[in-house]
Amino acid sequence: MKGYILTVSDKGSRGERLDASGPALAEWLEERGVRVQKVEVVPDEEERIADRLRVWADTEDAEIILTTGGTGVSPRDVTPEATLQVVERVIPGFGELMRRKSLEKTPMATLSRALAGIRKGSLIINLPGSPGGAVENLEAVWEAVPHAVAKIRGDQSDCVPFRHPTG
Repeated sequence: MKGYILTVSDKGSRGERLDASGPALAEWLEERGVRVQKVEVVPDEEERIADRLRVWADTEDAEIILTTGGTGVSPRDVTPEATLQVVERVIPGFGELMRRKSLEKTPMATLSRALAGIRKGSLIINLPGSPGGAVENLEAVWEAVPHAVAKIRGDQSDCVPFRHPTG
């Protein structure tokens, strides 16, 4: 798989904070055989986020795009809105599962607005901004990711092999 990572951070984009989440996700993905093509940082600006997602999905044929940051409830947290601008279909189960897993560690998980969706042949997943939270949330949904990417890209095989009830 070809992976792209977008860190959404005002301070990170200005060089006032080191991006730890993007590199942590890149390392995690590469350990699983994903070829990380780009890791970029943009400010918490809806149009900048949406533009980067569009470019990666439309012209760079990204298979998986991860965003990290901007999924909370502060006024500058606009990653879900930017994602909704570009996705053609939302996959609610990803956000639901990530929140459920995060609730095992912190009640603040209820504040996450992270979501996932599809644009063209790309699976886009919003993750929290902390390195630990980003990796933990990706781990929570990872089992479904390769299958989702295959289906998004046109795999016509059955999800579960058919078994006749008598055999």
